[in-house]
Amino acid sequence: MSRRVVRQSKFRHVFGQPVKADQMYEDIRVSKVTWDSSFCAVNPKFLAIIVESGGGGAFIVLPLAKTGRVDKNHPLVTGHTAPVLDIDWCPHNDNVIASASEDTTVMVWQIPDYVPVRSITEPVVTLEGHSKRVGIISWHPTARNVLLSAGCDNLVILWNVGTGEMLLALEDMHTDLIYNVGWNRNGSLLVTTCKDKKVRVIDPRKQQVVAEKDKPHDGARPIRAIFMADGKIFTTGFSKMSERQLGLWDLNNFEEPIALQEMDTSNGVLLPFYDADSSIVYLCGKGDSSIRYFEITDEAPYVHYLNTYSSKEPQRGMGFMPKRGLDVSKCEIARFFKLHERKCEPIVMTVPRKSDLFQDDLYPDTPGPEPALEADEWLSGKDAEPILISLRDGYVPVKNRELKVVKKNILDNRPPPGPRRSHSTADLSSPTLEEVLEEIRALKEMVQAQEKRISDLEHKLCQFTNGTD
Repeated sequence: MSRRVVRQSKFRHVFGQPVKADQMYEDIRVSKVTWDSSFCAVNPKFLAIIVESGGGGAFIVLPLAKTGRVDKNHPLVTGHTAPVLDIDWCPHNDNVIASASEDTTVMVWQIPDYVPVRSITEPVVTLEGHSKRVGIISWHPTARNVLLSAGCDNLVILWNVGTGEMLLALEDMHTDLIYNVGWNRNGSLLVTTCKDKKVRVIDPRKQQVVAEKDKPHDGARPIRAIFMADGKIFTTGFSKMSERQLGLWDLNNFEEPIALQEMDTSNGVLLPFYDADSSIVYLCGKGDSSIRYFEITDEAPYVHYLNTYSSKEPQRGMGFMPKRGLDVSKCEIARFFKLHERKCEPIVMTVPRKSDLFQDDLYPDTPGPEPALEADEWLSGKDAEPILISLRDGYVPVKNRELKVVKKNILDNRPPPGPRRSHSTADLSSPTLEEVLEEIRALKEMVQAQEKRISDLEHKLCQFTNGTD
């Protein structure tokens, strides 16, 4: 007689629960712009939500503890001249957030720990390099100040935010609109999905496509792809019959999926959120009123359905808290911030346990806020795994590292104009006299060249106007 054995998993009984009404964020006019991003970004200090704003683009930043009704005059972050399409918190500084907009720019902002009196209008740095709207931004997981942006000009650009410079531009790789871009765990590879129905794995520093899969899902609707911690790729998309699908792929054998499952016939794009520590993928569809979650393992069928959190209201967007922002005393393994039309509702995912003690098996060491590399180290070819921290005593967010960090980077991370490059401690703390003089000389030359160009153009303009008169 065969006995059916239930698969052993500590996450089989994960359940989702919304917080009480007074723990929600009420009266927020969530953006109505048509774009498939999550519209929400969250870290252990702040909640940021893209909101409606007249005559430009804006997002609101709230301290996590500031729940309840939000004052209609609450200061916003306003600097874009067109709607904001995507926002992303820096993983290495909880007070720094990047925003991408229809106005073709990316802006990086420093958010103070206190609630400002007026709206923040001046970004720390504005990154200009795209010719069409920018819909995707993503920070490098291990290198300080490296930011990726992808625009509707089918261009992916990597920036050094510390200096405001463009590090790399990945051109001619995508023939159509880019749907999403994701880093692998150590930031050495990118995975992208595109309207041409291809999933590409790209080595950004070599500027080449390492692997490519045509039509991982046969349907015409957008595909999403993310890296798993072990290097596999998880995709969501649609079948020919418009059924939503999920797939798991191995880069070494990209032709056939490890797993391909059909889910339902809804038409909302599924946004995947991945927790590498528990190997759980949460799928949230825009317009859905549910969150499905699956455990990824090394045993068939590889993608194991766990459960579905259901509610009555559809979601307009979703924020996903990094692991270090969770309450370990309550066995919380994920926290979502679900956007409604006029509010944001936190949803807590919990593993039921009887003991109040710290659960080592639920909370392995997780990536902390310290970068493993500097931007120029990563660009030169170095890779490093994230620097891990223990959550045994809970995580206390670091105090605001003020603009000094960015100013230091703007000055110190700029490559010196001469060929000499010393890595002595004196160089790291402050630039030498020769470097300062050399930079002043270079700037003077640049100003003189620009003045000469202006006078030439004015001369031409005079000739032109005299001729037309």
